[in-house]
Amino acid sequence: MTFIDRQAELKFLEEKWQDPKSQLIVLWGKRRVGKTELVKQFIDGKPSLYFLSESTSDKEQLQRFSQLLGEFLEEPLLLTRGFSVWEEAFAYLKNRKERFVLVFDEFPYLIQSNPAIPSIFQKGWDEYLASSNIYLILLGSSVTMMENEVLGYRSPLYGRRTGQWLVDPMPFRAASQFRADKPFWDRLAHFAIAGGIPAYWLQFFLKKDFAGNLRDHVFRKGEMLYDEVEFLLRAEVREPRYYFALLQAIAQGKRKLSEIVNASGLQQSLANKYLGVLSDLRIVEREVPVTEAVPMKSKKGLYRISDEFCRFWFRFVLPHRSELEMGRLDHITEECLKQLPQFLGETYEKVAKETLLADMGSFFPFSAIGRWWDRGDEIDVVAINPDRDSILFCEVKTTEKKVGTDILNSLRDKARKVKWGSFERREFFCLFSRTGFTSALQDQAQHEEVVLYCEDQRVLP
Repeated sequence: MTFIDRQAELKFLEEKWQDPKSQLIVLWGKRRVGKTELVKQFIDGKPSLYFLSESTSDKEQLQRFSQLLGEFLEEPLLLTRGFSVWEEAFAYLKNRKERFVLVFDEFPYLIQSNPAIPSIFQKGWDEYLASSNIYLILLGSSVTMMENEVLGYRSPLYGRRTGQWLVDPMPFRAASQFRADKPFWDRLAHFAIAGGIPAYWLQFFLKKDFAGNLRDHVFRKGEMLYDEVEFLLRAEVREPRYYFALLQAIAQGKRKLSEIVNASGLQQSLANKYLGVLSDLRIVEREVPVTEAVPMKSKKGLYRISDEFCRFWFRFVLPHRSELEMGRLDHITEECLKQLPQFLGETYEKVAKETLLADMGSFFPFSAIGRWWDRGDEIDVVAINPDRDSILFCEVKTTEKKVGTDILNSLRDKARKVKWGSFERREFFCLFSRTGFTSALQDQAQHEEVVLYCEDQRVLP
């Protein structure tokens, strides 16, 4: 399998490797995002020891580590006796002269087996490893535990790291390389399910179309993706039923906090608490109009499911579980395909933002990009830069009909209602369409210097 993207992450790790000082690197990110493959790609060809922590006792973890280290260093004594405490391991590693990479994958499992692990590793680093030439990587999928127990201010390890990197899901252009030879609409539809998670893309068969992959690898009982959301939530939270209720409400279109509270049946204080956890897990986000001066205090906040797979699963899988359990795959697949163009609107908006960020040179440096809405009016994408008094307005269309002049004229009308910047602000306009534009719109766009994108490619000017 070809390794895709992650150039920035690999460059960061490689630069730290070239630095002769000891390194303590923290890598974390949501499950299945490709952290382990990233590290394996980095350590390929380097002297390295990879240790995968498991949900076992601290004693068993240390025994396994001793054996792996004994094999790596060809030290028979470690294979037979091993270390009795972690401090012995750190003292032993300090004396190794050759630089090598030591990876502790799923580090939160070590903490679960022994809550004192952060303190033990802190002491090991301070007294032994900081003065060595080791390259230590702590890797974890439990986002909240990594941020609290490893990176947090109250963690014993706070201030010891020499570098850290949150491994985000891949952007569309990188992730869609898994289906590089397929049409844009096929790649967009698969992205609406898999998002930027490599493990999800690998569930799809390249020779199957979207409908086939949807039916056979998402809707079919027994497939990994069929129960994936339940697995992820149970691995991260203690009361998954409450989180399910919140996510169901948002998936049903309840986006205001009051609507979510009413639909979920939870008290507002609990709903706020659990929505905060979902936000920390990068599953939900609170969205405000991009032009809001103080976003945290805005009363226009709306919640949305930001994780593509969770958004798709709660919209199309969970509501139809009974039918899917009975094997009605073809019927549910057909129903999903009917609703797909509308559902893909939000996904296409995300791709449009990514495209515009990559093409900022055609407009101005964006300080913020997002949506705008007010009193029934909405603009799909708006980007701003207060220092330059510049604003970009953009509409994104997934309809099968070519976009005409009416869409551009409507966008200009809504732009006049956006209260932001000075009266002399510089305004830019652009349109995205999956099926192209009418000749009349292209003529108007050329005359008015409006930028047009067909699919995710710029076509004018």
